[in-house]
Amino acid sequence: MKKAGWIAWGVAAVLGTALIVCGAPRPAQAADPVKLNYSIFFPAPHKMTVLATEWAQEVEKRTGGAVKITLFPGGTLTPADKCYDGVVKGISDIGFSVLAYTRGKFPLTEVTDLPLGIRSGVTASRLINAYYEKFKPAEFNEVKVLYFHGHGPGLLHTKKPVNTLADLKGMKIRCTGMAAKIVSALGAVPVAMPMGETYDALSRGVVDGSMAPQESLQGWKWGEVVKYTIENFGSSYSTGFFVVMNLDKWKALPPAVQKTIDEVSREWVDKTGRLWDEIDKEGRQFTLARGNQVIALSREEDAKWAQAVRPILDEYVAGMKAKNLPGEEALKFYLEEVKKQP
Repeated sequence: MKKAGWIAWGVAAVLGTALIVCGAPRPAQAADPVKLNYSIFFPAPHKMTVLATEWAQEVEKRTGGAVKITLFPGGTLTPADKCYDGVVKGISDIGFSVLAYTRGKFPLTEVTDLPLGIRSGVTASRLINAYYEKFKPAEFNEVKVLYFHGHGPGLLHTKKPVNTLADLKGMKIRCTGMAAKIVSALGAVPVAMPMGETYDALSRGVVDGSMAPQESLQGWKWGEVVKYTIENFGSSYSTGFFVVMNLDKWKALPPAVQKTIDEVSREWVDKTGRLWDEIDKEGRQFTLARGNQVIALSREEDAKWAQAVRPILDEYVAGMKAKNLPGEEALKFYLEEVKKQP
């Protein structure tokens, strides 16, 4: 009986321990990760999507698996022009798209898209984040800003050669946001269109050309349907991109996780800017390899193009003044910083 009693006691102890272990609360980080979806309009193979995926993986790694992020490329979750509102409404938790696709929603930040002569993606990316930190525009209060970035110089890519403003006059040029004003100022006809629709439009002759960085020649395969890239640096621009998060989802995260995401996002500013410059070079090589031409405007002609777009800067300042926004200060900040670029 004594032995049987010990056995019974041992079994009870084991069962009791098992119940305690099973009933004990599990660490939320290990068992219950926060699952977030991420909408991006670039196609899956594009290097921007690859880099965004690496950002998501780095967040997961540094949070010890507390956050798991699934990307939805190619605008499959929300199309490019609906991405920002999709984040605000909670359709997606995180979104990556172009500020210019929702023209008028970010008035002060339109300074980032002006034809200011920015020459690299790194410069554009650093500048737009410095601008945000300095001015903290209320137009982004609906979301948590993770980071911004900007591509290298937006140039003109056409189906026929353009050497002068006279050559460009009347041509139908695909563009978005501020680039539409640049196209108009140069005497061409702007045609609003998302990136995803541009290849087909160029192929079918719906448009005669498009404004974009050189990466589009390979990343979006435009080099297959255009013949010329015009180095119009005097009127070139950079477009601002956002990576933002639904505000409620952000507020629900533990402070330590928020801190980690902010740290990773800061690192991705330069990573993204450098990638823009890298794929610009690849786009240029891609189009040249196909026998396409790069036309460098003469210094005198480029100055004419620069002069033609200068009223856009004055218009921006006047528009911001009418909205009681510090447009003059924002433009001054940008112009001073652009002078410092390499």
